[in-house]
Amino acid sequence: MDLKNASIIVKERKGVVGNLFMVCFFWMIIIIGLPKLVYSQEKQAEQTWHIPDLKNAPVNVHIEMNYEEISDTIPIRGTKYKIRVPENWNGILISDLDYVKSANSKRNLYLLEQGYALSGTQRRQGRVFNYDPAHEIHDIISVLDIFENTFGKPKSIIQLGCSGGGTITLAMAEIHPDRIDGAIAGCGATSPWMANTHLDGLFVLQALIAPELPIAALPLKNPEIGEIEAKWLKAIKEAQKTPEGRARIALAITIGQWPAWGARGKAPVLQPDAKDVYALQESMYLSLLTLLPSKATFGTGMLEQAGRGQLKWNTGVDYKEFYENGNAFYKKAVKKLYKDANLNLNDELEKINAFPRIKSDANAIKYWSVPGRTHIGEPKVPQLRIHTSGDGLVYPSMAQGYEELVKEKGYDDFFRIAYVNSWGHCSFSLAEWVSAIKTMEERMNTGVWPKTDPETLNKLGKIADPEGKSRYFNYQPVTKYNRAWSPTVNDFKGSHD
Repeated sequence: MDLKNASIIVKERKGVVGNLFMVCFFWMIIIIGLPKLVYSQEKQAEQTWHIPDLKNAPVNVHIEMNYEEISDTIPIRGTKYKIRVPENWNGILISDLDYVKSANSKRNLYLLEQGYALSGTQRRQGRVFNYDPAHEIHDIISVLDIFENTFGKPKSIIQLGCSGGGTITLAMAEIHPDRIDGAIAGCGATSPWMANTHLDGLFVLQALIAPELPIAALPLKNPEIGEIEAKWLKAIKEAQKTPEGRARIALAITIGQWPAWGARGKAPVLQPDAKDVYALQESMYLSLLTLLPSKATFGTGMLEQAGRGQLKWNTGVDYKEFYENGNAFYKKAVKKLYKDANLNLNDELEKINAFPRIKSDANAIKYWSVPGRTHIGEPKVPQLRIHTSGDGLVYPSMAQGYEELVKEKGYDDFFRIAYVNSWGHCSFSLAEWVSAIKTMEERMNTGVWPKTDPETLNKLGKIADPEGKSRYFNYQPVTKYNRAWSPTVNDFKGSHD
């Protein structure tokens, strides 16, 4: 694909659906207009993370081709959507939650040129206080209906997405196998898992470093959250100055199963040598500074706003067991740092276990138990999950936990996972996306998974983009993910203990 001035011939079909529902115009204006301030807060928070594929800035790409485009809104809900179908359509449709925003990205223009049709939405406004992936799935299915009514049924449909788009992709594979043929989920979160994984590291810090500072039921607005953030930053910076504090910070990252390489920023953070205890601990500290309670780390607060209650819990958790489940290199570092500090690790683990616990609210658990809002490890179409190793927003240990649950439930023939050695959330290259798509195509066409080892995936990526990066690698996992959860009947009824 030649990176020159754009030369694209477009045939547009606008208003295909919206014109049929003008009676809803007044209400759509209200729905669209109300949450503008809230959306700007969410957008600002997202920009503190390295998320190139979600931003997908338009690029000057020279492609000589015809394609038809529909750009409209879904009636009543007012969600924007876009569809593009090239003249040389190969019969495959790629559906993406973030397509409106990313239609002119290098990746999506490349796919359009290669003959793929693409469709999807823009995320709903007001997600900070009303986040509901199940409703986002409804929007995606509405767009699939519009596509099929306009262009006919595709030969196959791949649901693809990153971050929140990865979240709904995982769910689509579990609950709507009749609507898609394959799924590629990048850096996708399972909301209750994410909340609890974030809780565990903070709980260790609270128990051992700052028992007076809050970690749950946090406000989302300034000045309240800013004051809490300042106190946490001060406590952690002071702790880092002492051998005892450095050991406890490493223990928190290890128990929380957070990546040591995952701080926010606008430029890549240097990857630490996992075998160098002190370099690893320094990286843990830098990552931790950006994961403390703040307005920028609004993620779990967003989940609780949606569920109208406390979603995180650690009742019944054995933190000694959680420590043993940690990354082998991290545990080795913890032992060395505790020895340096002349502290007894077992005594510290007992102190954490004795600290007052946090209980969830039944209504929040009920909300997040609904299909589409959580995942239960039962994909019913081929699903490839990809994750960056330096993701400090959606921790890679969560992807490992889903793989473990899939195998436990016997759905592993539908599932494969691959990790990319990259810093940042959703920081996949064009080559890495295309190799995942080609792998999924072969699985759908043959019914058998091709090789998904790093060498094979990187070769596929280099074919698509010889000058680009392809960084699939053998990831060093945690021993076992701590926070896999599937809702029970009582959870769904709102009567859990």
